[in-house]
Amino acid sequence: MASISSSPTPNLHRTHIGFFSTPTNRAMSISMAGPRTRRPSRSLFTIVAATDMKRRLYVGNIPRDVTNEQLAKIFGEHGSVEKAEVMYDKYSGRSRRFGFVTMSTFEDVNAAIEKLNDTEIGGRKIKVNVTEKPLEPVDLSLAQAEDSGFVDSPYKVYVGNLAKTVTSEVLKNFFSEKGKVLGAKVSRAPGSSKSSGFAFVTFSSEEEVQEAISSFNNAELEGQKIRVNKL
Repeated sequence: MASISSSPTPNLHRTHIGFFSTPTNRAMSISMAGPRTRRPSRSLFTIVAATDMKRRLYVGNIPRDVTNEQLAKIFGEHGSVEKAEVMYDKYSGRSRRFGFVTMSTFEDVNAAIEKLNDTEIGGRKIKVNVTEKPLEPVDLSLAQAEDSGFVDSPYKVYVGNLAKTVTSEVLKNFFSEKGKVLGAKVSRAPGSSKSSGFAFVTFSSEEEVQEAISSFNNAELEGQKIRVNKL
């Protein structure tokens, strides 16, 4: 998903945080040719990158229909927003219910945390905190192996309300009791190898999809009743 850079918006009087349909003003980037300059040292890039990360906020538990523009506008009420990005699942295209917002100054960062952490957007209480390093899976090699091993298919089901301990392999074995499973992909929580609560399972036929739904919807997996729906 492409990042959206937004100019700061004026403070707006509000009783709660809601959705915004009006597009925010976008800052225009202009590239100008100039004389060749000496390339900064690697250590300088490292310092700049570290500084940027300290101005980067993690925003969790947002509604699925919040867009980059809406996220930028919400945070723009409390300071200057350089970038706002909602994270999406690459298989389903659905929001993963979290995103990142980079503020222009540390003062803006503190103001956003103070004003927005534990407030509601669309009926969901959001979490806002500083992220000093990119949130990546704990075991990147394992994540890459799971991604490369997933076999997509038009015959697919969405599995919700998963326990955090469920892995792709566990899910594949569970559904294999009622049909030939081509692939299983559990979405992981940011910065963790644990499940974020939903997954996708693919089959080789429509009949197997229907069998999986009738057999496993509301079935218990690792202590939780799962939801199984056709995509």
